[in-house]
Amino acid sequence: MAAKYCLAPQCFRLSIGLRAISLMRLRPGVMIMKALVTYQSSTGNTKKVAEAIYAELQCEKVIRPIKDVDDASGYDIIFMGFPTHQFGADKKAVEFMKKHCTGGRKVALFITHAAPEDNPEVAGWMTKFKEAASGAEVLGLFDCQGQMSKGVNLILHLSTDKKMREWAKVDNSQGQPDEARLKKARDFAAGVLKKIEA
Repeated sequence: MAAKYCLAPQCFRLSIGLRAISLMRLRPGVMIMKALVTYQSSTGNTKKVAEAIYAELQCEKVIRPIKDVDDASGYDIIFMGFPTHQFGADKKAVEFMKKHCTGGRKVALFITHAAPEDNPEVAGWMTKFKEAASGAEVLGLFDCQGQMSKGVNLILHLSTDKKMREWAKVDNSQGQPDEARLKKARDFAAGVLKKIEA
């Protein structure tokens, strides 16, 4: 069976048939890894964060929506991104995490929400995401404000709950995530890789 060789800047890959073996040919302390960045996004907020994280990763990497991920095995780290729906993860997000956050697999979560990061209720929402991913080794969680959709804003305005109506009135999420928040997402990604390399 013929062997195929591919020489990349930091990696030497030997492929024999369908089996691939990655061999490290690096300076001390540098690790080759394969990362998956996957996300759920209906308004584009979480997709922007996913793309910022993907751009920062200095390794073999793949980016795709969660709907296009059937098998997440074969990755050294999985960055999973979701929007906050009804103060936590929606059914699709929970199902995805329950399926792929297994066996101590290394994952990092990134979450968007319309509330400012310092809103005291955000911590409780993030706990729900961490609980859904508890079958994995969660190396970090990044969250940031994303722009509230017009539809959600309208629903909040029409809510019978006074608190919801107040949130709609004071909404300051327009234009988010901005460049400052995307930089924090890139810094988060770099920090997660450092944890693996340590």
